[in-house]
Amino acid sequence: MSTEATSPHSTSFPRHVAIIMDGNGRWAEERNLPRLEGHRVGAKSVHTIVTAAREMNLEALTLYAFSSQNWGRPADEVKGLMELLKEYLLEQRKEIMENDIKLFAIGDLGRLPSMVRSPLEELMADSKNHKSMTLTLALSYSGRDSIVNAAKALCEKSANGDFSDKELCHEDFKKCLPTNELPPLDFVIRTSGELRISNFLLWEAAYSELFFSPIMWPDFRRPQFEEALEEYKKRKRRFGLVGSQVESGGDLAPPRSERNGAPSWP
Repeated sequence: MSTEATSPHSTSFPRHVAIIMDGNGRWAEERNLPRLEGHRVGAKSVHTIVTAAREMNLEALTLYAFSSQNWGRPADEVKGLMELLKEYLLEQRKEIMENDIKLFAIGDLGRLPSMVRSPLEELMADSKNHKSMTLTLALSYSGRDSIVNAAKALCEKSANGDFSDKELCHEDFKKCLPTNELPPLDFVIRTSGELRISNFLLWEAAYSELFFSPIMWPDFRRPQFEEALEEYKKRKRRFGLVGSQVESGGDLAPPRSERNGAPSWP
């Protein structure tokens, strides 16, 4: 991975992209291979896309690596996935450190086996001051659980008298989410042709652009990633406004209700 990064050539280039990496198992089954082989080849796509994102100067890339529902898969597949995750963390450590990438993780990390949690926590700690790009792995992750946990944290703050319930706004809620320090989520990509977001970043994706690729994740490489980003640049992000308002005020403004609370009517 090179640290020579080209600047985005459009103001509509996203700051934060999230990917639902879907289709590993089906890719393998179509080729009469073990499902784990699909995950193994999919790991190569992870390396390719992380490299491309860093070279493009993307600020943040979030990858849906393992959902809380995935624990219900066959035990052999789960074990194999954990071993692949451990291998990825160990093998990519050098490139992550040398390319100034900050590794972050969200989800119920306590459920991860120690063989994964130890290298994950170590690499997160060692890369915490890196500035060029944040790579976030969603592991044992549930968007609904993330929202519930944020609500619990707000209830606790309210009980402690930290703020009044009447003053609660979107920004207060956002600060309790594990993604609080990441840039706003601009673009969500899902591979394999499925047309859903599967409990991924439900709060964060409220105004994100969505892109569904028919390509299975093991075949999703840099050309497909660039194609998705080209599609993003064609989108008009209006955030509930009309086109003329966006053109006069910029296409990256968040919804007014999330900036200043409720609108003040004349």
